Amino acid sequence: MQYKDYYQVMGLSRDANQDEIKRAYRKLARKYHPDVSKETDAEAKFKELGEAYEVLKDPEKRAAYHQLGANWQTGQDFKPPPNWNEGFEFKGGGFTGSDAADFSDFFEQLFGRTGFHSAHTERHFGEHLRGQDSHAKIHIDLEDSYHGATRTISLSAPEMNAQGQLQVKHRSLNVKIPKGVKPGQHIKLAGQGNPALGSGQAGDLFLEIAFNNHPLYRVSETDVYLDLPITPWEAALGAKIKIPTPEGKVDLKIPPNSRQGGKLRLAGRGLPGKVPGDFYVELQIALPPANTEQAKAVYQNMQQTLDFNPRQTMGG
Repeated sequence: MQYKDYYQVMGLSRDANQDEIKRAYRKLARKYHPDVSKETDAEAKFKELGEAYEVLKDPEKRAAYHQLGANWQTGQDFKPPPNWNEGFEFKGGGFTGSDAADFSDFFEQLFGRTGFHSAHTERHFGEHLRGQDSHAKIHIDLEDSYHGATRTISLSAPEMNAQGQLQVKHRSLNVKIPKGVKPGQHIKLAGQGNPALGSGQAGDLFLEIAFNNHPLYRVSETDVYLDLPITPWEAALGAKIKIPTPEGKVDLKIPPNSRQGGKLRLAGRGLPGKVPGDFYVELQIALPPANTEQAKAVYQNMQQTLDFNPRQTMGG
């Protein structure tokens, strides 16, 4: 995937204000509109311009785009950094202009086809207007879901100053992480969204949960998986060993004649909940290296003693 410099597309500096962005778009849209332009690549330029304007005219998308840094060049191979939009606070969401089908892979990797999030916006019409809900993604440790926790999170929200230039405000909140929360779930913080006009009620803040990468475990729905290395003799003869789990070490019985990739299930030891998930151990047989004369002799003895050909069914 190639990086797109939207400022270069529109001939603007990164500190351009909103009026400059609008003027640049109107000028270039007239130049490249396929119905009137004589440029050979007018249609492609017009689509690229529409995508750039979709990002730069929207303070939220523009601020998120700035998170990627200013050192990328158009055409460079690009992959969004892990958790690049963590703690970034968004409001309404969705698209406001161009057809999403025309957006590039670069745009879709950052913003998707339907905006940053699912809208929870609630409007109450009458004498006072309720403040707009806001949304952010936060990453927690797997252990936080097992035990529950209170975490301090940092949020960043874009806003325009009086000169129409983009700036970002920051705030910190103490958030209670409920036991059993799963990736993709939302924590609602009532009244922590955007303030209302006048004396209306403030909106709510919805925090989408994601898990940090864990050095041992991976998660699928409510189940948790551990890749467990075992020795060839443990696989062949069986063994009883201690293994780590997010709730502490437990004894695990390895059945004799276990195979590479075999799964052992610990029922109910996955993510907590009314119906808890399961904990799965996937066996990974690790071969000792034949890096000494003694080790080589052991392998040679196995070769001579054991009548074993794993390719027998292939005619080998």
